[in-house]
Amino acid sequence: MKYIGVFCAASPDLEPCYYEEAEKVGRLLGRQGHTLVYGGADCGLMECVARGVRQGGGRVLGVVPDILERKGRVSTLLDEKVPCRDLNERKAIMVSRSDVLLALPGGVGTLDEIFTVVSAHSIGYEARRVMLYNASGFWNGLMELLRGLEERRFLRSPLTEYVTEVRSLDELAAAIAG
Repeated sequence: MKYIGVFCAASPDLEPCYYEEAEKVGRLLGRQGHTLVYGGADCGLMECVARGVRQGGGRVLGVVPDILERKGRVSTLLDEKVPCRDLNERKAIMVSRSDVLLALPGGVGTLDEIFTVVSAHSIGYEARRVMLYNASGFWNGLMELLRGLEERRFLRSPLTEYVTEVRSLDELAAAIAG
């Protein structure tokens, strides 16, 4: 069993395909017996991936900042709740509690989480890479930007040391197992 940290959107206003894909990813993680480590919100892709993990038989660990508690936005699907003060602490806890880090589609918060992990790796704090789940092509623009940084030698190491792109559930399953 691995602890899979998932960064993703909490938005309730996305195209239905994103919610469906997040739930599929969750079911895959659950069927494989993994524990989800995520932001603990009760909406958006966060809630969908948590629901999928539970449906697949996995466990759900939510790292919940105070603001979610105050707003009553904490998921009821949590097997374990880890309270924290703010988003920076949440991110640090998620990274430290996860064996694998996976980014589903998301906004600026997800980008912040991705780049925090990549930056820490690039200067030697962590030897972690982030998997970008790109089944819908959502991360194509980011991958193009990162490849451009690599081509212009703005990355200290090859991009593949920081980021793994997966385009399907089968690729994701293989990458997690590897």
